[in-house]
Amino acid sequence: MLKYLLKRLAVLIPTFIGITVVCFLVIHLAPGEPTSMQAELNPNITPEAIEQLKRHYGLDKPLPVQYLVWMKNLARLDFGRSISSDARPVWDKIKERLPVTISINVASMVIIFLVAIPLGVVSAVRRGSVLDRSITVFVFVGFSIPGFWLALICMDFLGVRLGWLPISGLHSQGYQYMGFLERTWDLVRHLALPVVISAFGALAGLSRYMRSSMLEIIRQDYILTARAKGLPERTVIYKHAMRNALLPVITILGLSIPGLIGGSVIFESIFSIPGLGKLFYDGIMMRDYNLIMGSLTIGAVLTLLGNLIADIAYSVADPRIRTG
Repeated sequence: MLKYLLKRLAVLIPTFIGITVVCFLVIHLAPGEPTSMQAELNPNITPEAIEQLKRHYGLDKPLPVQYLVWMKNLARLDFGRSISSDARPVWDKIKERLPVTISINVASMVIIFLVAIPLGVVSAVRRGSVLDRSITVFVFVGFSIPGFWLALICMDFLGVRLGWLPISGLHSQGYQYMGFLERTWDLVRHLALPVVISAFGALAGLSRYMRSSMLEIIRQDYILTARAKGLPERTVIYKHAMRNALLPVITILGLSIPGLIGGSVIFESIFSIPGLGKLFYDGIMMRDYNLIMGSLTIGAVLTLLGNLIADIAYSVADPRIRTG
C-alpha cells in the first residue's frame, strides 16, 4: 500500500507543475492588466506611473522569468501580495476564506455519497418498479436543471416567499450575541441551500452510475453462485455486489471534485458567501494576478488531493489495484 501511495504522490508533482504553467499563461494572455484597472480608477495617472507600477509588480519581465520568480516564492509558501488597494498578503486572504469553501465541498461530498449510492443500489435491485422509475425521473431532472437557475428559484421560493431559509451570507444579524447552539443552527440554515444545490447535479449523475454498475455486477456468475449457496439476499447485494460496483463510482466521485470546487465560484457569488470561490471571482474582476494564481493553486491542490483520496479508496475497494 505504501509503495502504491508513493507512486501516486510522484505523479502529482509534474501534474501540479503543469497546472500552474497553464494557469499562469492563461491569466497573462487574457485581455487587460492590473495596471490598466488602476489607470481606469485614476484617470489622472501618467504613463510613467503605469510603467513604474509594472516594474513594482514585476510585470515588465518576460513571462518565463515571472513564472520562475513565482515558483521560487511558492516554494516558501509565499503567494505574494494582492494587487488590490489593501495590498494584503494573498495567503492571508486565502486562509480566511478556505475553511468555508472546504466545509461546503466536504458537506456536498458527504451528501452525494450517502444519498447517491443507496439510490443507485435500490434502483438496480428493484429494476422496472415504480421506485426505479421515480428515481430515473429525479435523475433526469437533476441532469437537466442548471445549478445557478435552481439556486435562484430556491432563493425566491424558500427564502423570499416562505422565509424558511436565509439567502445570503453565513451569519444572521446579531450572530456574535448568540449561544453556541444558536450559532450552529444559524450556520446550518445559511449553508443548507448552497450545500444541497451544489450536491444536487452530481448526486443525480452518481446515482445513475451506481445503478448501471450494480446492474452489471448482479448479472455476474459469482453473484448467481452466492445466491445458489443460500446466502441471504442482503449479504449478496451489500457484501458481494455493492463493493465491486463501487469501483467505477469511486472514480466518477473523484472526477466530480473539480466540478464542485469550480462550482464554488458560482454558488458563493450567488449566495454572497465569503469563500475561496467568491475571492477568486473578485480577483478576476480586479485583474489581481497574484490573487488569481493563489486561488487557482489552492484549488489545484484540493483537486489533486481529492483524486488521491479517490485512488486510495479505489485500492482499498479492490486490492488488485495496489498490487498490480
